[in-house]
Amino acid sequence: MQPIDGVLFDYGQTLVTFAYPKAELLEVIGNFRPTIEEVLGASAPPPEVILEQVFMPLEQYVSSESEDEIDWLEAARASWERAGLSLPDGLLYEIVDAEQMCWDRIVRVDPDALHVLSLLRARDIKRGICSNAPFPPEMMRRQVGSNGIGELMDGIVFSSMVGRRKPAPEMYRAALDAIDVAPERVLFVGNRPREDYDGPRSLGMQAVLYTAHNSEPAPAGIRSIARLGELPQLV
Repeated sequence: MQPIDGVLFDYGQTLVTFAYPKAELLEVIGNFRPTIEEVLGASAPPPEVILEQVFMPLEQYVSSESEDEIDWLEAARASWERAGLSLPDGLLYEIVDAEQMCWDRIVRVDPDALHVLSLLRARDIKRGICSNAPFPPEMMRRQVGSNGIGELMDGIVFSSMVGRRKPAPEMYRAALDAIDVAPERVLFVGNRPREDYDGPRSLGMQAVLYTAHNSEPAPAGIRSIARLGELPQLV
């Protein structure tokens, strides 16, 4: 096995976890509802209805298995229009931004993540994010900046920046370029066999699954760790 000079991480369910912020999103919708009614010149549905008809359908894109990434703002616009609410671009962006701020506030960093990233940095091992996330790049950069992960990374690549989703090879290549390490000297860490184990290995990377936030153990024959704190022993 080649020495490891870089580690690429998946983001959600690896470095961080989320719980759906229903109450916070309802508050956002409620705050924007008077403005929505003003620009439409008509009454808007209650926040609970907007959450169910507009916000919830967008969740399908977060876990999509397509290798093509969507434009989140276009998807959001279409979702509002299907609910009979056609919003101007400026207001649509403001709502999406406020929605993403809810996720910024409730994101939980894995207990070992910051310590492990600091250890890798002290050992001059490059660190990067390579993760599927359809949300606007500037909003994802804000999130990793606010939770302390961004400052410990040498490169950050989300699918919304590339227009492709793992296991599309373009995603891995963009992340490898971002940390400037050859694939055979990179270890990929994530929680999904297809995107975070098979995909990286197809480009010559080593890989390990991190299973603490999974509902099931790693499939037989796949190298795995139960805590991120085990990672420094592998590099």
